[in-house]
Parts: sequence; C-alpha cells; structure tokens
Amino acid sequence: MTPVAALWDSLFGFSVSSSSITSLQMTTRAVLIYLAMIVLLRLAKRRFLSQVTVFDAILVIVIGSLATRAIAAASPFVATLAGMLALIVLHWLLSYLSMKSSRLRRLVSGSPVTLIRNGVIDQDRLYAEHMAGADLDEDLREHGLDDAAQVKEARLERSGKLSVVKAG
Repeated sequence: MTPVAALWDSLFGFSVSSSSITSLQMTTRAVLIYLAMIVLLRLAKRRFLSQVTVFDAILVIVIGSLATRAIAAASPFVATLAGMLALIVLHWLLSYLSMKSSRLRRLVSGSPVTLIRNGVIDQDRLYAEHMAGADLDEDLREHGLDDAAQVKEARLERSGKLSVVKAG
C-alpha cells in the first residue's frame, strides 16, 4: 500500500470492519458522508426539500439508513454512496415521469382530497383519511378560521397539509 493510500485508509478506515472502526475513522466518515449528501441532495429537486410527500419521505429514510451504514462501516463505503446516488436518480426519474403521467403521479405521490366544500364537511372523506374532527378544527384555526362555514374549499394535500380557500 502506498503512503498516501495508507493515510487515506487510516483516516477513513475503508479496509476495516464495523467492529474495528476507530472514533477518528467514524468521525471522518461522517464528515465525508455529510458532504456527499449535500452534493447528492442538490441533485434532487428543490421540491424534495420543501414539501415532503410520502414519495419524498421514503427517499429521506432510505438515504439516511444507507448513510448510517457507510458511517459505521457496516457496508462498503463507495458502494453505499453509489446506492444513494442510484436512489436519487430513481427519485428524479420517477418525478420526471410523474410529470408526464397523471396515473403514475397518483400512484407515486397520491392525490389531494377535498374535505370541505362550500362550508360542508365531507364526513366520509374525513373518516377515510383517518382525520378526527378536532384535527380539522385545529387546521382551520391555523388558517384563521373558526368554522367550516367560512370555507369555500379545504383540501388535504399530498403533503398532509390542509389548504384552505376562504368563502367569499
């Protein structure tokens, strides 16, 4: 092993098992993964970071899990980075294809659900979304409304947030 390769390996522990990784190696791996995730997540779309849907949340969970494995030396470092990149590319591809296909978009990201129309709460939809009336009331208060009668339309968006159009 060359002196440069030996230094690199002593800093990052690419050739060690998870049971023999040092604190320094775990720390430098964590820094490297942090920097790599900045690059990888910049490849994802801005929407991914601002409006989390189930589609986006799954990516965050799986990438976080992979990052942990790379930091703890539970999986090969470069292979783990490649896996994270593959997930980002797949997410980007599904996002792109979802723009072209409403069927795929509904399958991947879901659809908004109208809970209130012209001041009338759709109790069946509220029940189907497993949303208590008290939760709906809380969401309405966050929009400055005391009563469903003040609402022209309220939708439970794909992100789980309630969007509200106030009555005239």
